[in-house]
Amino acid sequence: MKHLLTLTFSALTTALLAGGTDGYNIKITAKGLKPATTCQLARYYGDKQYIMDSAKVDDKGEVIFKGTEKWPQGIYLFVPPGKNKYFDFVMDEGQNFTIETDTADFIKSMKVKGSDENKFFYEYQNFMADKQKQILPLQNAYRRLKDTNKDSAKIVQDKTAAIDKEVKEYKDNFIKNNPKTFVAKLFKAMEEPVIPEAPILPNGKKDTTFAYHYYKAHFFDNFDLTDDRLLRSPIFHNKIKQYMDKLTPQIPDSISVSADYLIGKSRPNQEVFKYLVYWLTYTYESSKIMGMDAVFVHMVDQYYVTKQAFWVDSTQQYKITKRGAELKPLLLGKKAPAIKMPDSTGKYISLYDIKAKYTVVVFWDHGCGHCKKEIPKLLEVYNSKLKAKGVQVYAIETEDKPEDWKKFIRDYKLNWTNVQELDDYKRAVTKKIYDIYSTPVIYLLDENKIIRAKRIDSDQLEGVIDALEKEKAAAKK
Repeated sequence: MKHLLTLTFSALTTALLAGGTDGYNIKITAKGLKPATTCQLARYYGDKQYIMDSAKVDDKGEVIFKGTEKWPQGIYLFVPPGKNKYFDFVMDEGQNFTIETDTADFIKSMKVKGSDENKFFYEYQNFMADKQKQILPLQNAYRRLKDTNKDSAKIVQDKTAAIDKEVKEYKDNFIKNNPKTFVAKLFKAMEEPVIPEAPILPNGKKDTTFAYHYYKAHFFDNFDLTDDRLLRSPIFHNKIKQYMDKLTPQIPDSISVSADYLIGKSRPNQEVFKYLVYWLTYTYESSKIMGMDAVFVHMVDQYYVTKQAFWVDSTQQYKITKRGAELKPLLLGKKAPAIKMPDSTGKYISLYDIKAKYTVVVFWDHGCGHCKKEIPKLLEVYNSKLKAKGVQVYAIETEDKPEDWKKFIRDYKLNWTNVQELDDYKRAVTKKIYDIYSTPVIYLLDENKIIRAKRIDSDQLEGVIDALEKEKAAAKK
């Protein structure tokens, strides 16, 4: 199924590209580039990189990127032919500078004229390359010594710590002396929170959860979510993803709270606000993890229904909010919509008439190739394992060939509740209510017909039911 948010991305990125009107003029000379070959100018944007311009290498070995409008500031990439080797540079405010380098080692050979930001940027990279050369053998030595010679390992650790201290002092001094530069902003954005010692609880023990809560609470202390230049850097996406995936409990309510927190911090900057709303909505709309559609619904209710997603046109606004409304009644924890259909004898049976500890609702089509494989598998699991656990099956045929459907039931001995709606309109309504756009689809309901799992395979049912039973037992304790 095509995700709605992908349709808005082109318009979103186009809106974010507009820069100033003074233009850009960037000349890059790299020894080793072949004349007449094409090089590209690209930029970071969230978790992706996009080609923005291209130019050919002239007879002097120069590549000139020139245009009448400035690019938004951030970290950009120079990509030579082959794309195996490239280097980053700062797209600064002036956007009129020259770079001379060598393809053998871009950074070590780097010379910049006309851009202090890039001079600082490459000085740091060369400094770090030197420190990396010093620290790599120490890391190797520590791995050799840590289990055999603890005294020597401690000496190696101290030397490593001294190098780490040098790096920190380098960054701290740079920030102090050049506080308004983008490079200083990058250094600060890369800083990790320093966690103080955990407090002592009333029981006399240290708070073992303190480090996690402190780290999460201070994770963005030095990361300016109102500066869209960071959005166009390789550190932005990793920072956001770490917060959402590693520091946030992976349950929809917690994820929604973290999403609102990030978006709230970004509000003063429209570009970052737009990106975060878009990216978070799309990420959880397209998630393959069961239950994460609840985050998508939250994002729709919070930012699209309220028309805060100002970059979305009225057509997309309607489609996105409609999709959220369709999914909302089907979220985990919601009561399953009522269904009443005739069985193979013509007797109407309501889903709510099925009295069972768990009810498996399966939408299937006797003519569907995938269903022909999955329904027999479900039958085997049902007869061998699920029935004994108090599970009943309410199987809904989604097409209108009753005789073929009845033959399938007889041939495979489907000994559960089989129903089929013959009225085309009612059948279409049921499929829409349950969001059925392909088959088979399985929903798992508890004794109160609350949705506990959905869109899972038949071989996952037993494990899900066992997990739910363990949750019940733990709750009683």
